[in-house]
Amino acid sequence: MVTFDQFKAMALGLPQTHEEPTWEEVTLRLGKKIFAMGRPESPSVCVKASKEDQAELLAAAPEVYSMAPYVGRHGWVLVDLERVDPDELHDLVTDAWRSVAPKKLLRDFDAE
Repeated sequence: MVTFDQFKAMALGLPQTHEEPTWEEVTLRLGKKIFAMGRPESPSVCVKASKEDQAELLAAAPEVYSMAPYVGRHGWVLVDLERVDPDELHDLVTDAWRSVAPKKLLRDFDAE
């Protein structure tokens, strides 16, 4: 099980990430680009993914992952915090961050 605060800490631990309340949710951003979001009281969070990764996640663990409302058609995944493996969620959050990061920041991040 992962708490919302642990999820948020995973995201905020990535370079240049900040949180911003939007649509009554906490959005986690790199610059103006959102890569993850959720509500502290909700049992699930939403993470940006490619459509291919989304399909793989939904097929592999439908009890953990589902298509996110509104943004699912763009690849976003709804993640059940009570069922997700913490290391897997960390990887998903990092991949989501990488999908919006500028190339120079990615080079610096990968060099560390």
